Amino acid sequence: MFRRFWSATTSHPAAAAAASVAIPRVAIRGRSMGTYFPALAGGLLIGLSAALLLLLNGRIAGISGLVAGLGRPGRRRWTDAAFLLGLVLGPPLFALLAGHWPQMRIAAGLPVLALAGLLVGFGTRLGSGCTSGHGVCGLARLSPRSIVVVLVFLATGMLTVAAVRGLA
Repeated sequence: MFRRFWSATTSHPAAAAAASVAIPRVAIRGRSMGTYFPALAGGLLIGLSAALLLLLNGRIAGISGLVAGLGRPGRRRWTDAAFLLGLVLGPPLFALLAGHWPQMRIAAGLPVLALAGLLVGFGTRLGSGCTSGHGVCGLARLSPRSIVVVLVFLATGMLTVAAVRGLA
């Protein structure tokens, strides 16, 4: 039974890539742990990095705020740059450890991606932060503002998916 579940999940390219990393092979409800392990490991690393930045530097790991801080003079600029450099170096480190690049599939064209990026940038300025700042750090600190903003993020995302699927 386990082999059937495992072979069914490894037929997908992303699952096959994840399966090449040494992970426990346990099946839950028809899906192997290999399906969930990369997301779990990524979430743990994001939480750890956000907690360390807050505990060691007193900074919220909001990526939009860190990027905006790069243009300001002062010592924090170097801390912000080091944190952002760590984000950029994540995929090459993964490739070095796993022997292949992370599998990604982006179905949208460049104009849609550019428009989406502009809307995300506008939304982060309007909401005083992005999903990482509000979703990871704000929710962990039980910030009322972050709870409201994350609910707005989620509702907007659901409406966008419904609208895009309705137009397709």
